[in-house]
Amino acid sequence: MKRQATIDRSTKETKIKATVDLDGTGAYDVATGIGFLDHMLEQLARHSLIDITLKAKGDLHIDFHHTTEDSGYVVGEAVSQALGDRAGIQRYGHAVIPFDETLTRVSVDLSNRPYLVWKVAFSRPKLGDMDTELFKEWFQAFAQSAGVTLHVENLYGENNHHIVESCFKGLARALRVAVEIDPALDPRFLGVALDRRDPHRPSPECPRQ
Repeated sequence: MKRQATIDRSTKETKIKATVDLDGTGAYDVATGIGFLDHMLEQLARHSLIDITLKAKGDLHIDFHHTTEDSGYVVGEAVSQALGDRAGIQRYGHAVIPFDETLTRVSVDLSNRPYLVWKVAFSRPKLGDMDTELFKEWFQAFAQSAGVTLHVENLYGENNHHIVESCFKGLARALRVAVEIDPALDPRFLGVALDRRDPHRPSPECPRQ
């Protein structure tokens, strides 16, 4: 039972294809045309252990809005499809992420009830060429299409790069817990110790009881 999904989404503004594997190793192959966004999606994959492949072509000659928002929709929809009926998952995840002077708290509920609480403020309008207001658009799109109740709160921080990166890493770490299969919640896995790299394969150190 593979928990993988591929989404291919085309609009007048963007063409994006993404594949996720919830039981991956954190591998990534991301190209959106926006360097900073690529970096954030790579962090999302690495720290969640969700493999993410994403290729995007968008109207970057206008601005980064459509590509940023639509990549959130596509990644979120892929996660939702990969979760299937969501039976047996931990469902809840929480992370508090320090990044030098910054501390950010992220909580998720994979309830299929999309909602975003975003308590993050930036002191600069841009990070490189990217508008900082677009990060909320990405998280909003992800929460909506993934069916996630998502709370993101930057408790304190000064460096805008640290603030946004801690948000993505917090989401990653919270998802890493929430998507895990809990044998106590799914009778298919009762009496089985699961291997983290393949939650559907019994660990060789702990044979079936």
